[in-house]
Amino acid sequence: MKEINQIHFLLLLLSFFLFACQNQSEKQNIKTLFGTNISEEKVGKFIDKEMESLNISALSIAIINEGKVVYHQVKGFADKEKQILADDNSIFEGASISKSVFGFFAMTFVEDGILNLDKPLYEYLPNPDIDNDERYKKITARIVLSHRSGFPNWRTDYPDKKLFIQFEPGTDYHYSGEGYQYLAEVLKHLLNTNWAGLEEEFQKRVAIPFKMEHTKFIQDYYIKKHKVQPYDIKGIWIDKYASDIWRSYDSIFVAPTTIHSEAVDFSKWMIAMMNEKGLSENGFKELYKPHSEIASGLLRQDYTLGFIKLSILNISELFTHSGNNDGFSTYFALDKDKKWGFVVFTNSSRLGDQFAQNLTYNLLLSGTIGKQIAIGLVLVFAILLLITNLIFVLFKKSPLYKIKKINFRIGLIAFFCSTSSLILMLTINYRIAKYLYLLAMLTVLLLGFKTLRMIVKYWREENNKKIDLVFQAVFLLGVMISGIAVGILQ
Repeated sequence: MKEINQIHFLLLLLSFFLFACQNQSEKQNIKTLFGTNISEEKVGKFIDKEMESLNISALSIAIINEGKVVYHQVKGFADKEKQILADDNSIFEGASISKSVFGFFAMTFVEDGILNLDKPLYEYLPNPDIDNDERYKKITARIVLSHRSGFPNWRTDYPDKKLFIQFEPGTDYHYSGEGYQYLAEVLKHLLNTNWAGLEEEFQKRVAIPFKMEHTKFIQDYYIKKHKVQPYDIKGIWIDKYASDIWRSYDSIFVAPTTIHSEAVDFSKWMIAMMNEKGLSENGFKELYKPHSEIASGLLRQDYTLGFIKLSILNISELFTHSGNNDGFSTYFALDKDKKWGFVVFTNSSRLGDQFAQNLTYNLLLSGTIGKQIAIGLVLVFAILLLITNLIFVLFKKSPLYKIKKINFRIGLIAFFCSTSSLILMLTINYRIAKYLYLLAMLTVLLLGFKTLRMIVKYWREENNKKIDLVFQAVFLLGVMISGIAVGILQ
């Protein structure tokens, strides 16, 4: 009786400890995509380390939990030569994340009956740059926004600088800024305005309703004053105004690439997309619907009308986009069901995408590497405990039968609860996972301590069965220790 009371007391203390860890981590108000908790300090240290490792000059980042910004930081130098630090007023080029915002902008015209997604664009505005190829008359807004126009990314990437079609429009996927800009020309024509007028319409339909004070496709005085300097991957300053193309972009609404913003301002649009504001239900269905397959497998990638849609095991969905201009790189990702996301702006060529991948897979997906290893170990030890004891119970009966039977149950509980928790973490019900975990761990610990006492007892009595007892003890302790680690580690 005394030993049983000691075990119950130990379990009671452990349960209080686990709940205390949970409550403490809840105060550290950053949640990963899978619902685990990480501290602001850990995120800050990770950002500092990655910025140094990748040689990123400046960075603006915002993390969204439950439809609100819970973390925002601006770090690094807006101008390294003058040693001017970036701050909350710093503005970055958004590069190709422009496409997602423009896709939404175009859908507002569809909602108002001004633009038809499936009407050939030439019927609105003929394109003299490609009218020598009759195939262009098949190109629609839907085809353009899903990158199925057959246009190259940019005609200027080729020696003759002329627009051409690579394949029958609508039959394949090829990433194309040219297609997006043709649609921008059509919208400008439909409004009977110039590029400044299209910018004004963007402010009216998108920026002002979502309170995006400093998000624009065409730079104004404020943006030019607060815009950070551009750097290449080696940290060397880029003179963008030496390029005729970049100089011309100062006065053009370049739909696929010239949005200017910063993390908090841009996150307002992301939150609006999560809450499906600004379009009807059918409008958002069209916006988010996959049109072009990019990659298949466990992590499937499709292109919608402006977003890359990542489907994890067909259970969880992320809508993302990256961006790369000379001297700037960006990335955002959002889960509209969980109201979770993050956005990163940098003033370093091609490094923002790499930073975002490292941040996602090493921290924001399910926590730190230690956390991910602990989750994996729970599953491994649970499977080993389940399989070995199933074999022992079915085919190898002995005086240790009772231990093997209990261990089989423990393996079954641990495996069921671990896999269930992982599935719940992928879906919008991930909040349930922590309670399932606590219930499973308390059950496993109760049975585990009981089994360990039996193992100690039999160890003294069954000399010829010690190898079996070693397996029992190792796998059982593996489940218990790694399970506790999952709860403690961030």
